[in-house]
Amino acid sequence: MRKLLIQNATVITMDPRSSDLRSGDILIEGDLIKAVGSHLAPVDVEVFDGRSFIVIPGLVNAHMHTWQTGLRAISSDWTLLEYFRWVHAGLATRFKPDDIRIATLAGALNQLNCGTTTLVDWCHNNPTPAHTDAAIEGLHESGIRAAFFHGSPKPDPRPGEPHFSEIPHPRSEVERLLRGPFASRDQLLTLGLAILGPHYSTLDVALHDFRLAREFGLVASMHQGGGPAKTPNGWDTLEQEDLVGDFVNIVHGNDLSDERLARFVDRGVTFSVAPENEMAQGHGHPITGRLRKLGAAPSLGVDLESVISGDMLTVSRIALAHQRALDNAACRAATGAIPETSTIPVREALAWITVEGARMLGMQDRLGTISAGKQADLVFIRADALNLSPVHDPVATVVMQANLANIDSVMVAGQWRKRDGKLLFDDLDRVKSELSLSGSRILTELGWRQQSQHTKSGARIATH
Repeated sequence: MRKLLIQNATVITMDPRSSDLRSGDILIEGDLIKAVGSHLAPVDVEVFDGRSFIVIPGLVNAHMHTWQTGLRAISSDWTLLEYFRWVHAGLATRFKPDDIRIATLAGALNQLNCGTTTLVDWCHNNPTPAHTDAAIEGLHESGIRAAFFHGSPKPDPRPGEPHFSEIPHPRSEVERLLRGPFASRDQLLTLGLAILGPHYSTLDVALHDFRLAREFGLVASMHQGGGPAKTPNGWDTLEQEDLVGDFVNIVHGNDLSDERLARFVDRGVTFSVAPENEMAQGHGHPITGRLRKLGAAPSLGVDLESVISGDMLTVSRIALAHQRALDNAACRAATGAIPETSTIPVREALAWITVEGARMLGMQDRLGTISAGKQADLVFIRADALNLSPVHDPVATVVMQANLANIDSVMVAGQWRKRDGKLLFDDLDRVKSELSLSGSRILTELGWRQQSQHTKSGARIATH
């Protein structure tokens, strides 16, 4: 079994049972972290000189629609309503299975490049099993650790077809996937369900989908918010039926009442917040602070690369800055003064994209911290870079100052996926070329055109 000893690094463990190390060692055997400490001295081991690095746990992107990678920045000027109209009812309908494959592959590779080792791929543009299989193929080829959340498309119905809100999640597909690519749960790729939830489905569909997820022991993740609910009292019935528990993951959740939010926290529900995208598209204020008041914390996600960048360090920084701003404004409104101290330490923001992401997936025993017995998912940040040096507070340096240029190396399950600033993937030029051709074809088919700089900035879909 391959052994690797990382020596003399600055190690941010994120483990509440152990301290960070200014000159620490990490021993890796196979895909596991065997030991973390100082002056480790195993024999017959490869040594990695960590003196110039801050090592952090692999980042967890808890929510991203990776199939949209080929549509980067297309919807950056769109509200949520425009996004629904032009993406789900328009662009999404033009995707072939190979478009899904190349977008997922490119998006996953970019996540690795940015330091994400675990991606929750919320795939809701899979009208056929071939589309689903293509997405899984892209994830597998990338080498990332991923939770594939199997969803369902949301086109406008044709005459005689039911609305997507009336279509239950397909049991046959879940069974097929569990017999096939997800027959083992002890692997890099795992399965979850991206269901409609009561906000976007009828009550009968919501009850069916929650029961399906619970029956198979899968995370049931759903969007909550963005316009009127399809089933306004749906959550009341789901709670009465005892279908709200720790297998439920709510994405966004901006419109949940304080009372319901508190009940959900008590029941172990997890929450995935996409702060930058929520603020950009009109969801409302992210619920980070509301969760903190309840003693809970969010996981964070990019959500849409068709709107923003895929960098999780930026996502955490924006989540932190936004909530601090709300807290500061509340203090000034109440007292007329600036708060005596900051309301949220930077370490919490790093936990949102490590520890809390692992908790959301129910994988806190495997991921999220640098601890003996956990998977060797690690990110190596150049601490001697001009924009980071000198490093006085390693956690603050990572959260507030580090960026993609500083992410030198990335490891997933003990395997290097990025070294010396370069992804270890053959033929990236081919991937970029295929992605460009795919995105251009889809946009052209739907009549996309760039508006003149002399008119309103941005772009519009000319036809459907």
